Amino acid sequence: MTAQIAERLRYEGQDVAMCTNPLSDYFAMGGYSPRFASNCTALWRGHVGRWDIVDGRLYLVGLQGTLEDGSKACLATIFPDFPDRVFAHWYAGIIRVPQGKQLEYVHMGYASTFERDLLLEIERGVVKSTRVRHNGTAESENAPEGYGIGAMTVFPLDGKMDGDAA
Repeated sequence: MTAQIAERLRYEGQDVAMCTNPLSDYFAMGGYSPRFASNCTALWRGHVGRWDIVDGRLYLVGLQGTLEDGSKACLATIFPDFPDRVFAHWYAGIIRVPQGKQLEYVHMGYASTFERDLLLEIERGVVKSTRVRHNGTAESENAPEGYGIGAMTVFPLDGKMDGDAA
């Protein structure tokens, strides 16, 4: 699996990459899960969520993706009664926010290592604790800063590659 595009999190006034997929837990618990199309090896789940932590509570505030029928997905696609934001009461686990320079790139999931990881422990959508895990110091000043995807392969939604016969 290719390294994946991260979810986005607004935390303490900053927009950061979030290498955790809380919406997957909602789907696993039986929540409505539309069929997303994936046209990119760096986005197998087919969508990217925007999250916010407000007063110690985790909210899903946006969603971008494409459904298998070609229509665009948004927050109201999954939560029609909450089109602006939904409290992530279903989520319990650790949210990982990579920080600093990249120490090691791993071409799989969210496995790359960075100088630090901000770890937010969430229980029923509420932040219970935070801590920083120090993973080392980059050997090179030129090491990439922050979480990003270096390369990806995009597949057309119609299943045809450029140059295919019509």
